[in-house]
Amino acid sequence: MIKAALAKSLEFNLEYAAELIRDIPESVLFEDAGKGLENHAGFTLGHLVSALGLTIKYLGHPYELSEEWDQLFRRKGLGDPTLPSLELSKYPGSEVIMQELQIMTKKLISLIDSLQEAEFSKKVTWRFGSHFPTLLDLLLFMCIEHSSMHLGQLAAWRRAKGYGSALEKL
Repeated sequence: MIKAALAKSLEFNLEYAAELIRDIPESVLFEDAGKGLENHAGFTLGHLVSALGLTIKYLGHPYELSEEWDQLFRRKGLGDPTLPSLELSKYPGSEVIMQELQIMTKKLISLIDSLQEAEFSKKVTWRFGSHFPTLLDLLLFMCIEHSSMHLGQLAAWRRAKGYGSALEKL
């Protein structure tokens, strides 16, 4: 049951991410939306790709993001002063980012599906291990909470740029 719930959340997140940018011109996707909304859509989507890559790594598989993507999209969370670049030329296009998001999402779903039930209770060492000590805790955080936080940021960015709700279109 937990595998199906995680898969549904990951699939929904992918569909919602696509809808959040569907009607926005490419050049706008890499603009910030003002103070507090500096994480533009291109960065946010790429960051979700890097987070899925890290989650796959926590499942014991290689971290497959290139050094370039890792530098562009991976952040260390609160306290990391790095802001996304506003130079469009530094980023892959949104189609490429969305393709990677789809690939990583499908790969993670497949890897979760291959887990044995006992593996979910395995202790893991990671940044939020004091809050989420087991593999199941980590997966719930990364597949649902982390993604939801950033998709919420993307929704706020979208609204600040003058676009309507994407959620109502799903």
